Amino acid sequence: MMRFEKILVANRGEVAVRIMRACRDMGIRSVAVYSEIDRVSKHVRYADEAYCIGPAPSADSYLRIDRIIDVALQSGCRAIHPGYGFLAENPGLPAACMEAGLSFIGPSSESMSLLGNKTMARRMAEEAGIPIIPGTPEPISGVEEAEAAAVKIGLPILLKAAGGGGGKGVRIVRELSEFRSSFRQATAEAKAAFDNPDIYMEKYLESPRHIEIQVLADHHGGVVHLGERECSVQRRFQKLIEESPSCALDGKLREKMGEYAKRAVVASNYHNAGTVEFLMDSSGHFYFCEVNARLQVEHPVTELVTGVDIVKEQIMIAQGYPLSFRQEDVEMRGAAIECRISAEDPVTFFPSTGTITELDEPSGPGIRVDSGVDEGCGISLYYDPLVAKLLAWGKDRAEALARMKRALEEYRIKGIRTTIPFHLRALEDEGFRAGRYDTGMVNGMKHAGTREYVVPAAIAAAIAAGGEKKVELEHQAEHIGWKLRGRVEHGLHRSKW
Repeated sequence: MMRFEKILVANRGEVAVRIMRACRDMGIRSVAVYSEIDRVSKHVRYADEAYCIGPAPSADSYLRIDRIIDVALQSGCRAIHPGYGFLAENPGLPAACMEAGLSFIGPSSESMSLLGNKTMARRMAEEAGIPIIPGTPEPISGVEEAEAAAVKIGLPILLKAAGGGGGKGVRIVRELSEFRSSFRQATAEAKAAFDNPDIYMEKYLESPRHIEIQVLADHHGGVVHLGERECSVQRRFQKLIEESPSCALDGKLREKMGEYAKRAVVASNYHNAGTVEFLMDSSGHFYFCEVNARLQVEHPVTELVTGVDIVKEQIMIAQGYPLSFRQEDVEMRGAAIECRISAEDPVTFFPSTGTITELDEPSGPGIRVDSGVDEGCGISLYYDPLVAKLLAWGKDRAEALARMKRALEEYRIKGIRTTIPFHLRALEDEGFRAGRYDTGMVNGMKHAGTREYVVPAAIAAAIAAGGEKKVELEHQAEHIGWKLRGRVEHGLHRSKW
């Protein structure tokens, strides 16, 4: 066993703050790294120490393994937590940590390499007896060979990047006449996103449900699952809303999927936190999709229903401790829902840049906000548009939905657009409220993304009454967004580059 006195968080935004909070709870000092454009960002000011590692482009800062390792050694850190995104699934980072004598808070480089290659992961799952979707066993680089394989599998098929995820390098092909152009587009996008043009194919399931199982595995043979998250509300393979438990699973099916998820962890010699993703058809048949070898964006949903602090468990596992609980100790209580709040236009989903001039954050019973921004924070095109995650917990799904609606209506923002109006509209969708929805929900929503949504009663009444504040209140009604304090602390930052 070892004790981490100081941890470097190799990320930014809300996930960096989330990890640093866990460190503070455990009495561990945190070290932030930041790009020049993030000099006064929230995660920088929250950390105990902060170091500049380069200019704004992520390739020159947050993706520089050499600079991150250098800062960790210089600042006296014993471990590095990658968060999610950036280097979180790059096996080069845990390999570099091992070489430098640092602990990596995540899986080994070998496990990450295995699971990061989608075709190798599919083969692992098949050998472990986990059901998989019919597809190609190896990446296909030639368009003629790929077209022949598509005919054999049967349309529609899904083209997927072998070396990455997050919806990059993904195309649905329903007509053979579309295949060649779609294949070239997917290959080019995979090359640009992951520096790996390899593509594999699998049978496309029309409007399945996307179910994922949270797992934890220590170095002493302990493996548990923490139940499921439903992640079917998606747009272009990007998750927008997640909830737990899923309305589509009963106890028997939950346990069956959980055991398959644990089997995947054991087969890949995986340690730390991870997520095994499945697709489930309308008949209840489910298939292995992939393993995300990192902390998930939506992990707080599971934390709210199980009471397990997943980040603290990650740190304990990396320090060499066994899991503090067994599978039979895991109990799901109530229901939780997460809405991803992004700096995007709610109609077009195009990025919205600018400076947040006013924030007001919701609170109250059952509400949690994981945010990476403050009032005065600038939103640029350099990074992912996710700026906050709004979560609601209730004793049942109906209470969680009511609390989420109330919290969304309490949000205030000025300076940028956000996806909050979309979430309000999604919560009103009849299929969603009934728990009968799938990955096609967003495309099927009538007026999906419309700006027409329920305006909080207090604002609506004030607008109707007129007066000096009418224009300002109308602006608030249009933008409803975040609030955090805008405090700049000095003297904590050391610039290296």
